[in-house]
Amino acid sequence: MVNYTRHPSSFKDPAGFVFESGGKVYRQVNQYYASQYQQLMSSGLYDALVKKGQLIPHQQLHQNLTQSPEWYSTLLPEPVEYISYPYEWCFEQLRDAALLTLNIVRTAIQHGMILKDATPFNIQFYKGKPVFIDTLSFDLYNPKQPWIAYRQFCQSFLFPLYLEHYLKTDIQKILSSYIDGVPVDFIARLLPLKSRLSLGVWLHVYLQQTAAGSQKQGKAAETRFSRKKLLDLVSHLTNIIQHFPAERIYNSTWSNYYEDSILSQEYLREKETIVRKFCAVTNAKSVLDLGANDGHFSKVFAAYNMQVVATDADSRCIARLYQEVKKNNITNILPLILDIANRSPAIGFNNRERAAFHERIQTNMVAALALIHHLVIGRNISLPALAEYFSQIAPELIIEFVPKEDEKVQQMLANRPDTFPDYTATTFEACFEQYFNIAGKQLISGTSRMLYHMKRKDAA
Repeated sequence: MVNYTRHPSSFKDPAGFVFESGGKVYRQVNQYYASQYQQLMSSGLYDALVKKGQLIPHQQLHQNLTQSPEWYSTLLPEPVEYISYPYEWCFEQLRDAALLTLNIVRTAIQHGMILKDATPFNIQFYKGKPVFIDTLSFDLYNPKQPWIAYRQFCQSFLFPLYLEHYLKTDIQKILSSYIDGVPVDFIARLLPLKSRLSLGVWLHVYLQQTAAGSQKQGKAAETRFSRKKLLDLVSHLTNIIQHFPAERIYNSTWSNYYEDSILSQEYLREKETIVRKFCAVTNAKSVLDLGANDGHFSKVFAAYNMQVVATDADSRCIARLYQEVKKNNITNILPLILDIANRSPAIGFNNRERAAFHERIQTNMVAALALIHHLVIGRNISLPALAEYFSQIAPELIIEFVPKEDEKVQQMLANRPDTFPDYTATTFEACFEQYFNIAGKQLISGTSRMLYHMKRKDAA
């Protein structure tokens, strides 16, 4: 019997489960799902979706690796290295994931199938685009039945998009609290009065709220359905989501950082020159760019053929980068929203259903450019604590130290007492040298800022 570990999030579906063995991720298809899987493969649906890049491809193995009596087949999907969750996506990413889901539903109907699940957790951003990863989410289509996943689609996609569209604020933290979808009653209470002018809101929020209330009172009426009704529903949802602005413009803290910065473009050029010098001597194949802003340096790392996970707490920065990734077909940058001081934790059943950020995202190198002073002075995180944190996630590190005399730091200290006597370059180096060897160090010309290239002692 092969040693394997069942994935902790894969426990709800009797159709099969995901497991890991020998460093590879497999999906088992159970006997329960045999007829649906045969329809998926024989109808041409699988081939159609894979050809369009909408479904992750797999190899079918005729080996019962788990020795399970429920086994029907084993699939080896094309690996997706970095797993992200919807509460780490910007509005535009969630929007594109919703449109992909609806597109797949339309294609599935043409092949006699339907999606039984419509959760964003079945989608990953891979090679710059959303792709569906749950091969066992397809069921046989009964034209007399409504779409079983309609409510889940609304709760997981449409309602969060409505909230962010009307309230003009980020809703990622709400998504992390409602991992099975945001309830209709909650949405109905939060949407502003002006949303009632939208036919879509009336149909998919308030009418659904009324229907949910009737079901609780045992008054649910039988609904007759047809293929045309379902396709009309999918088209209406698609039309609503397509008409959300592709790029929403409102002020954010860092979205114009480089354009409006007091720092000169010469500083940026000098800094890029040094970063490129460090990249030229590294063997790292992947990098986590923390505080990536609009992705200027993420694109530098990507140019060295590294797989880049670009993160920032500012959703508008990530949205801009995502739009550029889409427009230019950049396949090796994954933009994600991340607050370093409050990273995505492990949540769900037994706190294992959805893994913490750093359990999912592990890279050869970490970049922290123009970031440390914001964490120390802006978030009161000490240099020793930061050094320990980076030692846990960074085999290799490119990091920038911005000293107290820097104009940016002086701006941060202008309206608060200076309670950071240990925030010095000497202390910074002493803290980080407990865990890292300094492989390179260079002053950014025209500034007092220093760039470091470090290698963790146990990885050197």
